Amino acid sequence: MAKKNDDQMLMRGAMCAFIGVVVLLAPMWLKSPGWREMIGGAQTVGWFAVILGVALMGVALWRRRR
Repeated sequence: MAKKNDDQMLMRGAMCAFIGVVVLLAPMWLKSPGWREMIGGAQTVGWFAVILGVALMGVALWRRRR
């Protein structure tokens, strides 16, 4: 049961980090100035998602190692 929870936490961490990276990099590819400003204003949320995702993956890997 613990391995399943760790696998889920690892997957959730990876998805959270992926979403954060997409939010941070999206303004480079968006053509519309409105969308570019809206997503560009969410940089704090993007960094939070990346940090949270990396932390979740770290905890899952640390638990798996123990």
